[in-house]
Amino acid sequence: MRRSVLLFISYFIFSLVEAQVNLPSFFSDNMVLQQQTECNIWGTADKGKSVVVITSWDKKSYSAMVDENGEFLVKVKTPKAGGPYDITFAIATPSKPNAATSGMAYDCTLHNVMIGEVWICSGQSNMEMQMKGFKQQPVEGTTEELMRCKDDQLRLFTVKRHASLTPENDVTGQWSEANSASVRDFSATAYYFGRALRTALGVPVGLISTSWGGSACEAWMKAEWLKAFPKVKQTITEEDVKKLQQRCPTALFNGQLSPLIGYGMRGAIWYQGEDNVPRYDYYAELLKTMVEGWRAEWKQGDFPFYYCQIAPYDYSLIQWEGSQYLREQQMKAEAMIPNARMAVLMDAGLEYGIHPRKKRQAGERLALLALSNTYDVKGLPDFAIYKEVEFKNDTAVIAFDRSKEWVYFEHGPRSNNFEVAGEDRVFHPAEAWVSRNRVYVKSNEVKKPVAVRYAWRDWAEGDLMHDGLPVSSFRTDNWEPTKNAVSQETGDYNNPK
Repeated sequence: MRRSVLLFISYFIFSLVEAQVNLPSFFSDNMVLQQQTECNIWGTADKGKSVVVITSWDKKSYSAMVDENGEFLVKVKTPKAGGPYDITFAIATPSKPNAATSGMAYDCTLHNVMIGEVWICSGQSNMEMQMKGFKQQPVEGTTEELMRCKDDQLRLFTVKRHASLTPENDVTGQWSEANSASVRDFSATAYYFGRALRTALGVPVGLISTSWGGSACEAWMKAEWLKAFPKVKQTITEEDVKKLQQRCPTALFNGQLSPLIGYGMRGAIWYQGEDNVPRYDYYAELLKTMVEGWRAEWKQGDFPFYYCQIAPYDYSLIQWEGSQYLREQQMKAEAMIPNARMAVLMDAGLEYGIHPRKKRQAGERLALLALSNTYDVKGLPDFAIYKEVEFKNDTAVIAFDRSKEWVYFEHGPRSNNFEVAGEDRVFHPAEAWVSRNRVYVKSNEVKKPVAVRYAWRDWAEGDLMHDGLPVSSFRTDNWEPTKNAVSQETGDYNNPK
């Protein structure tokens, strides 16, 4: 009798192990699901079985057959923001398809699940940069923030760095509630973005940070999307991935983004571009293609995409120059990509550091765009943009769009960030002043100006403002850069620096 009981127990345990539901790491305790939608939940189990998912917020069960590859996908309906909730998984056989009513043992339960707003946060080092900063490169205000950052409704997930030749099915990482320990090791830009949403919306917020310092935009794209760009290497080998890592085309899409595609979310934020400075000339079209590709893969329509314009920095320190042309490309991309907006950081750079300390400005300005454009919060300021120039004798008169409150200079009535050129295309420093909603620019060296530039260099401390926000660097001409204006030497993927 005892032998029979032991055999039965052993068989029962073996059956449970065989029927185990395996979930990607981002479906776990403490996660956040997007509110008021149908969220995808997927994983693996024994083929031929049926996986049943029971959600505690509505006590409903959802089932899906495991396909011949051992994979399943269930769509669950989520309510308005709230929580915490549980999600339970069980295995059912075809003869007993509903494990919840057949008395079969549950396989696993996810606890402390919140329903709220989910955002994907991606890019290179200035998105990856943790609240604790990099070595000898701090983030401004970290100490004060860590003392007050505890928030059990702000959830954080960091994807571990991983470059891959082929698409992966999972990432390494775990969900954590916001506290001094988890926030310290999380993206500062993304954290400030999420904290602002939490304050303004009063709902749970989930942030998935998938970034890698020094990564190229091309690394976050599928190979087929890059066919439109002949300068990008198309044939990628395992050796390329090992050598180039985060600069290898497609490698981060495969390793850090592809596994996440399908996770229900509201939108994405992006802080990248520094690595593309030497290849600035096609960045606007490249970013547009990347966003279109992400949206097509996610199948959530034209979800919101908000991004940071790279901050000013003296690129000669790394033997590059011409980042103003990349900033211009980012400005152009805003008009090319539906439901996308750019946060300007002209006043938040660092002359001697490519990783500026002012991450609160970056994160909160991204949140400003999301609150205004996605969540329809009224009364918030907007970024003014250059509209047009009119030349009146020796003076250029510049007008702006989105500038109801009129532009002004941050540090006084005049600015030294402007320059003008005549027909000879030689630029001279100019005097600039504001009257009502126009900037007037003139130089005694140029009697008949034909072009104006503002903060048109790698490093500039932006001082042209509107409603508390900086205006992007801009130029009124479209002249090709001079021979030494932009260095292309490090644009070769085979020789990254």
